[in-house]
Amino acid sequence: MDVKQMSERLARDPKISDYDVWRALKSLDNALYEINHRQRPIPIDLVFARAILRRAQEARQHL
Repeated sequence: MDVKQMSERLARDPKISDYDVWRALKSLDNALYEINHRQRPIPIDLVFARAILRRAQEARQHL
């Protein structure tokens, strides 16, 4: 499954609130900040997770 499909599925899931998506994105951004601050390599799965959450958040605004 690709980023677009995963984000669309997440955006349409009625069990997940807008707050849940926002909180997950905020937590992920904080984790990425810490990794970057410590000058560690950023895992690619975190980059994909952020892309999925951002797309889902945008899609929820247009539902």
